[in-house]
Amino acid sequence: MSMYGAAKALVAPASRMVWPQRVEGVHHVPASGPVILAANHLALIDPLFIGVACPRPVRFIAKQELFDESTLAKKTFARVLRALGPLSVDRRPGQSAQEAMDNSLAVLESGEVFGIFPEGTRSPDGRLYRGQTGLAWLALTTGAPVVPVALAGTERILPPGRRVPSFNRVGVRFGEPVDLSPWRDKAGKAKPRREATDAIMGAIAKLSGQEQVARFAASVKAELEQG
Repeated sequence: MSMYGAAKALVAPASRMVWPQRVEGVHHVPASGPVILAANHLALIDPLFIGVACPRPVRFIAKQELFDESTLAKKTFARVLRALGPLSVDRRPGQSAQEAMDNSLAVLESGEVFGIFPEGTRSPDGRLYRGQTGLAWLALTTGAPVVPVALAGTERILPPGRRVPSFNRVGVRFGEPVDLSPWRDKAGKAKPRREATDAIMGAIAKLSGQEQVARFAASVKAELEQG
């Protein structure tokens, strides 16, 4: 058994006991070959539930904040996520978006499953924000199918200001791969990338039932921090 398989064999039953999970649509994940799982982002712990629900190992390019160990609860989550790896973690300051895309490209070219949160950061209010077009660039460059994923309930487990995680039900729903054929061979053009990304975000919204916002979550968060 691989290290990933061994870790999942321990983590998956424990997570299901603490947070009962309803998983739907797993059959939409191809059994082999490169796949992109594009999910909404509600909480730092989201990768854990995608990893547990997906029948194949999932790779993420994770932000430093995902592995924050400032509290006991966050430390536990961070170590569980590492155990469920392999996660490609960016710990270098100033790493460019292109470097992150290159790392993601390598994952897909090796035939693996790549998990991505196209909003780029957690939703500040539970709505679904505009996706970043790096997602479409990856899909159109590699030809990898994009499976939309909708998470529900994860934002209640450890919301900002809470030190002890709560016990809530979690939903993980996989949808049909998004048809990106209208934009095939157009990865190098900005407008097709935006249109393809919007199509993927629409598929996520359909699965999750979230209201869509035509703004980037990072911009809204910055405004809220400034008061």
